[in-house]
Amino acid sequence: MMKLLYVASLLLLGAALAYPALATAPKDEAEGPPLAHMVFFTLKDHSKDAVEAFAKDCETYLTKHEGTVYFSLGKRAEDVEEPPSVKDFDVALHVVFADRKYRDKYLKSTRHDEFVAAIKTRVEKARVFDSYLAKP
Repeated sequence: MMKLLYVASLLLLGAALAYPALATAPKDEAEGPPLAHMVFFTLKDHSKDAVEAFAKDCETYLTKHEGTVYFSLGKRAEDVEEPPSVKDFDVALHVVFADRKYRDKYLKSTRHDEFVAAIKTRVEKARVFDSYLAKP
């Protein structure tokens, strides 16, 4: 568990550092602190083709939602042998929203629902980490 928290902390730090440069939502429209939404997906099929297809679905359904100030998608770094590095996921999704209302709107969107329907039979588990970031 500590390993997972360590990795999540590093990812959140990276998102926080990227936030000012990638902001697309007007800051005056945000009502609260930015919300980082990180999801770590473990797929049933860990093959390169399955991971690539899953990543494509993420890009199709989860990019360019209103209030998104940062979006990135990554495949697990196979060559990192650092002891705290968690290895039980295939794809990591990192989305930072201007504030919670945009995250809530994203979760209720048709495109998000379509994503869930498209991937539900291919996912073994999904772990979600939401946290508020300090405003720059």
